[in-house]
Amino acid sequence: MARYDDMLAALGAGAAIPGVMGVGPGRTWDAMVAAHAPLLTGDSVTFTALEDGTLVVNEDVPDGSLTPVADQIEEMVAPPYRAATARNEGDMWTAVAESVQIATLAGLEADQVELTIVGGERTLTLGDAVSSSTLPGLDELAEGQGDVAIHAERVDGDLFAVDVFPL
Repeated sequence: MARYDDMLAALGAGAAIPGVMGVGPGRTWDAMVAAHAPLLTGDSVTFTALEDGTLVVNEDVPDGSLTPVADQIEEMVAPPYRAATARNEGDMWTAVAESVQIATLAGLEADQVELTIVGGERTLTLGDAVSSSTLPGLDELAEGQGDVAIHAERVDGDLFAVDVFPL
């Protein structure tokens, strides 16, 4: 949920103009869109689009209500992606999205996983606990990267949205 929180915060900070209002360069998203979504409820919604187009929504919203937002995003970025949308006025919504990789990490209780490899030293953190176990789904993504930080957050069940950051 940490990445979604960052995304929602970015939507709320839209009035500041980087470089003009004493604000540093803003976050670069893969997509930032506006959409008319009359069936969408609430003030903000976060979701992940899987490769097959399935939307995994973190809030309770009516079926199909996110389709106009997802359609706008998918004109700029193909699934899989992570997105957050916030209501502007009436039925108009602003959304940001970023591409992610989706990995199956079976049997984990933790909702967040970190894997770092620096100078050949491997550290795996499952939630708040450091672990010496292997995690094939993330180890494969780290393979050949050299120094790397990998962050994974549970999307649903054994599916995790994964960000890979070469160091």
